[in-house]
Amino acid sequence: MPFAGCPNRCLYCAQQAQTGQVREELDSALKRLETLLAARAGQGHAPVEIGFYGGTFTALPLEWIERFLLLAHQYRDLGVVSGVRCSTRPDAVSLPLLNRLLELGLGTVELGIQTFDNAVLAASLRGYSADIASEGCRTVLEAGMALGIQLLPGLPGHTAGMFLSDVQQACALRPAFMRFYPCVVFRGTGLARLYERGEYAPWSLETAANACADGLRIAWENDVRVIRMGIAHDTGLDAELLAGPVHPAFGSMVRGRALVPFVLDRIEALGKEPTLLMAPQSVRGEFWGYKGECKPLYAQAGLTSDKVQWWSESHFCLR
Repeated sequence: MPFAGCPNRCLYCAQQAQTGQVREELDSALKRLETLLAARAGQGHAPVEIGFYGGTFTALPLEWIERFLLLAHQYRDLGVVSGVRCSTRPDAVSLPLLNRLLELGLGTVELGIQTFDNAVLAASLRGYSADIASEGCRTVLEAGMALGIQLLPGLPGHTAGMFLSDVQQACALRPAFMRFYPCVVFRGTGLARLYERGEYAPWSLETAANACADGLRIAWENDVRVIRMGIAHDTGLDAELLAGPVHPAFGSMVRGRALVPFVLDRIEALGKEPTLLMAPQSVRGEFWGYKGECKPLYAQAGLTSDKVQWWSESHFCLR
């Protein structure tokens, strides 16, 4: 739902590129959703969760919010829908509103916090403060909903150190999950104009990947899941993209790098060259890093591929 309900256009925003959709009237979006759900109802598929993304869902007229949620509720009763989530701004939630939406079946609210730094928020034209961002998170939790926090590292004036502070503050608010979306430059945005004038430079892929790896470890330490890192490659993305840290394997790259200090710290604590590492099967695809980029770092500590085995447990065992 690109831009739907948004009170203003943020400096970096290009939802038509990120969602692969142009702006759509609400009645058209409702009809399209009903068509999709009706088709699934007749095909015997497993239930799906509906997500209302791309705009500010809770800032839509209440009548329209209710129409979307009542439609979802109807198909939930038919076993087609398993749940409903939305994305919105932290200054567009209130306890009375969320209580009503909870009654209608909305279970998860993702807040586009972006950062807790007031100067960066102002420069990005977000229109709210860090205090309001935190209060919005607390309001979602008070309503009994699952909270998701979206962070946008690399905005104008934003540093890697600021991002790690953002992650720590986000974890302290106890979200169910987070997403990291490193800032990129899309055509037709205010950020594109700054970039073209030489007044803004996006983070390099290396900077973004390393910062997100550090942020991911903070999330792990606080038992907070990070369910997405990097923007998705949707239709039309490449044509609209001017610059920024975009990579099809960005999430895998970050997870591989995040694991390195985690494992090396344990090797150092072992006090000798390791003979065997039992590692969770779940990390097998990214343990050695993107295209094996982490292998030399492990080899320096005496950990080579012949010393690593995979098991079904969720923890590591080193000896």
